[in-house]
Amino acid sequence: MSPSQATAPWLVFGASGQVGRQVLERCETARQSLLALSRHPHQGPESAMLGWRCARLPDAVPALPPAAAILSLGPLDLFAEWLAQWQPQRGAPRIVALSSMSVVSKAASPHAGERALAARMRQAEQLLADRCDELGLPWTILRPTMLWGGASDRTVSRLARLALRWRVLPMPRGRGLRQPVHVADVAAAVIAAVGCERACGQRIACGGGERLAAVELFRRVHASLPQRTLILPVSAVLLRLMGTMGRFSRSAAAIGRLEQDLTADNAQLETLLGVHPRSFSPRAPDWTA
Repeated sequence: MSPSQATAPWLVFGASGQVGRQVLERCETARQSLLALSRHPHQGPESAMLGWRCARLPDAVPALPPAAAILSLGPLDLFAEWLAQWQPQRGAPRIVALSSMSVVSKAASPHAGERALAARMRQAEQLLADRCDELGLPWTILRPTMLWGGASDRTVSRLARLALRWRVLPMPRGRGLRQPVHVADVAAAVIAAVGCERACGQRIACGGGERLAAVELFRRVHASLPQRTLILPVSAVLLRLMGTMGRFSRSAAAIGRLEQDLTADNAQLETLLGVHPRSFSPRAPDWTA
């Protein structure tokens, strides 16, 4: 990174999301200058180290200043579309983007929508890599597993909130391994990737620090709930019945994967980026904050 780039801000797309909030907090502590971009006007105060602008990917992004790095922490496909038409003013900002391990885990899903999602994300990854190579920009793509800890994910947090609302937690039997990763650990990986030359041109898996059976994941969610909640065992017969109903086919496909191992190899995450994710030990604030 050149001296001029060292003083330039980082541009953060998706700054108001669950990983984005963690990145902003860590960069504020480290005194890293940021320009955060989000779809809606920011209501809080700005500072000398943090500014905000409204931007809607892919075609409603204002003129941007030269940057040392550009972080994509929201929808990867929209960011890749914008990048395909963006022309950097000067310098070669580092591009770090979040994708998902769904690129791998949903590629052969029985649900057509999930297969299409995996294909779309893979195409977005390739579009980003090709465009960065064309412009001579260093890039890194991070693929997190199931996110938790930000209270806004669509998997375990959504399950916990539904259980709190209905006072019932469905408990399907699942022996497949899961590796949920905390949003703060993903944020740490994003920041580390900006300054890691050996991570250039890499797609790096980001799993949690623990592999546990899906049924154990459900048990830990239940144990963390702040109010008494009944456990409702869900049988394999009911799951097969749901799979025949179009309205529930996506949910049935997700539950059907409970017998599959959905894990990640953290070798690059730990050796290249120096990030050692925490185990899955949720508390009540993780679902309601």
